[in-house]
Amino acid sequence: MEQLSAFERGVVVGILIGEGSFGGDGKQPQVTLRMHTRHEALFRWLIERFPRTRLYGPYGHGGRSYYQWMARGVALVEDVLPVLEEGVRDDLDSYAAGRLAEMCERYASYIARIRS
Repeated sequence: MEQLSAFERGVVVGILIGEGSFGGDGKQPQVTLRMHTRHEALFRWLIERFPRTRLYGPYGHGGRSYYQWMARGVALVEDVLPVLEEGVRDDLDSYAAGRLAEMCERYASYIARIRS
């Protein structure tokens, strides 16, 4: 993965603070971004910068058409999480910072295992 510019890091942090979900499936942590298909270019941009992440869709459900981007496993821990840990702060969005911290605490042993 190439080094992200300050601008790119800001876009990633901003979009995930505003639209992302920090959680997991009980076994591993994951960050999910689900948005309308009109944002396809942004999803493609994310995949170019984080090639080990996955893009699913387009899906149609309840009259809505959307893509879903997911970062989990090694892609999350090694590629995306460092960007989030640096940029997601309480003074920007305490709710998002709390959800990120909760995810990292809940999956601390998984994250540590990948990082070692």
